[in-house]
Amino acid sequence: MSHPTPAADVAAGRYPTATSVDDFARNLADVRARIAAAAERVGRDPADVRLLPVSKTVPGERIRLAVAAGCRELGENKVQEAARKHRELADLDVAWSVIGHLQTNKARDVAAFAAEFQALDSLRVAEALDRRLQAAGRPLDVYVQVNTSAEESKFGLEPAAVPDFLAELPRYSALRVRGFMTLAVFSDDEERVRACFRVLRDVRDRARDVDPDAVGPGDLSMGMSGDYETAVEEGATCVRVGQAIFGARATPDSLYWPGTVAGDDGPVP
Repeated sequence: MSHPTPAADVAAGRYPTATSVDDFARNLADVRARIAAAAERVGRDPADVRLLPVSKTVPGERIRLAVAAGCRELGENKVQEAARKHRELADLDVAWSVIGHLQTNKARDVAAFAAEFQALDSLRVAEALDRRLQAAGRPLDVYVQVNTSAEESKFGLEPAAVPDFLAELPRYSALRVRGFMTLAVFSDDEERVRACFRVLRDVRDRARDVDPDAVGPGDLSMGMSGDYETAVEEGATCVRVGQAIFGARATPDSLYWPGTVAGDDGPVP
């Protein structure tokens, strides 16, 4: 009797661990080539797509190799982990993005070190961040997180709630809205994944029609290791890629993304 291969084992085969500068340089070049090909398929300029490497669970010594290979910004889901790495790797020229759910009691940490926050989904968090940023005398780029899969386990605003939420954000002058972020459904069905990206693009377009200033540049952060090429085809301006650059993770997905059972950065075939 055969048994299904665990997702972590499949991911390990698909995403070998990068352990040298050459490994990281090769992985980065491969991801960028795939981004370029996806953009060109739909008539987009590849330069309009930003690659955000995601270093969650990756130890500092391997992050140093990735930086040596060309990474200049890194994304982390958990604030505590991001803050620790920021301290331990303070000698590196790296901008840190917090891309996971934030509790208000961690707003001070984000305000202290983060270059951007990609998971804004409540006014309580907006108020807490703004208060800490005002005290620090600096602004912060933020993305509004939208739940495009309608899964109760995922964080993010419902699409219908976005207009009212955006209307409140000018009260928090330290927050600079750059656009929107989403996690697609974790599925091997490409059309279901693609539909989530289309929902986010539609949310952006509708909000821009009402008030262009409310969405800033209107960036779309969507797509991870398992689905970033699809995301680029649907208009992503930022893709958050971890495993395809650093290698597969053994850490359960549920530690970082609620309700997930597939690969860390997207569905694993």
